[in-house]
Amino acid sequence: MSNANVCNNWGSNYVFIEERPRERLLRLGAQALSEAELLAILLRTGTEKENSYQLSIRLLSSFHDLRGLSQASYDELVRIKGIGPVKAIELQAAFELGRRQMGNIVGKRPVIRLPRDVADLMMPQMSMLTQEHFVCLFLNTKNQVIGKQTVFVGSLDASIVHPREVFKEAIKRSSASVICLHNHPSGDPTPSREDIAVTKTLVGAGDLVGISVLDHVIIGDGKYISLKEQGYL
Repeated sequence: MSNANVCNNWGSNYVFIEERPRERLLRLGAQALSEAELLAILLRTGTEKENSYQLSIRLLSSFHDLRGLSQASYDELVRIKGIGPVKAIELQAAFELGRRQMGNIVGKRPVIRLPRDVADLMMPQMSMLTQEHFVCLFLNTKNQVIGKQTVFVGSLDASIVHPREVFKEAIKRSSASVICLHNHPSGDPTPSREDIAVTKTLVGAGDLVGISVLDHVIIGDGKYISLKEQGYL
């Protein structure tokens, strides 16, 4: 049978697409694969009417995107045809491992030189949050990250994010400087008036205690905005 006939035959096509993500990963590396292809490898099998790749596309569509899928509960996952208890548990375990790995990066003391460095470090974990999280990175004199603290969860307001909470932790860690971040669950990182007000309050407080606020970075969906680059610091 020719390759064309194999691709046109439903049973053979099932095997061809089923194997392709694994072959592509071995040949090109995991970074070259699409989200659907990576999911297909995790799922391994599909249903009677669709292969694992087609199931992964439907799964992503059911939760809108990878971000939505990563936040799905066990009950929500098993309601999807083709996702049984084992697949649901394996998916949740995979996403949790990813979150923990990103959380452990701070322990390796990355160096922050540019706002892009902040975004690269924190976007993978913060862009998927469904609530606003106000997070501080604490740096030493070499601009290495020596700690991370979530200061507040909820809508940002200058009266809620108090400098006391930020600089208490900074002083405890003997930080030379602080970088503040928060996420916009909408995906749009454009700063609000509250964002700018919080930034100015924290910069002023930092000047008083001798700990510089180097930047306030707002994380969106694959995008970020540095208030320092925007001229607010």
